[in-house]
Amino acid sequence: MSQGKIIVISAPSGSGKSTIINSILEEGCFDLDFSVSATNRNPRPGEEDGVHYHFLSTEEFRNAVDSGQFIEWEEVYPGRYYGTLRSEIDRMLRHGHNVILDIDVRGALNVKKIYGDTARTIFIAPPSIEELRRRLEQRGTDDADRIATRVGRAAYEINLAPEFDERVVNDDLDTAIARTKELISAHIDN
Repeated sequence: MSQGKIIVISAPSGSGKSTIINSILEEGCFDLDFSVSATNRNPRPGEEDGVHYHFLSTEEFRNAVDSGQFIEWEEVYPGRYYGTLRSEIDRMLRHGHNVILDIDVRGALNVKKIYGDTARTIFIAPPSIEELRRRLEQRGTDDADRIATRVGRAAYEINLAPEFDERVVNDDLDTAIARTKELISAHIDN
């Protein structure tokens, strides 16, 4: 049995990353297992522990960081932590499964550093910062201050896009999905 490969998809909030990943996973055209991230935030309605996230208390999360259990983790917003457990990734790879990660930009670059050519990083970019702001406003889930914070973070993340293996601009969802599928196929079949 050959070892699996890693696909890392990152994007600023509101760029369509989760929609693209969910579409690809639902289509089932690849042997991909979704890596479930850990977080210290509370579950949202309908979210299940171990399915959507591994929900940890802040103390549990910090203990996992201190004991080196994460391949990447980040304090994405003050007091809000997200990370990827090394044990989950290594288990899937050992069993020959390909893994898809939906993580933040700095975490993606760290995964690439650890796993090298086993990992392919794909950055999903919005057509523009203005379009990103419009999408976040249309969601209706955040107030103006939260949107401003997300847009500011997005500008920082877009500056890191050149460090990724691949970049896909999501100005048309179907085209972005098709291009992302091409990139995944090329990495898995390589």
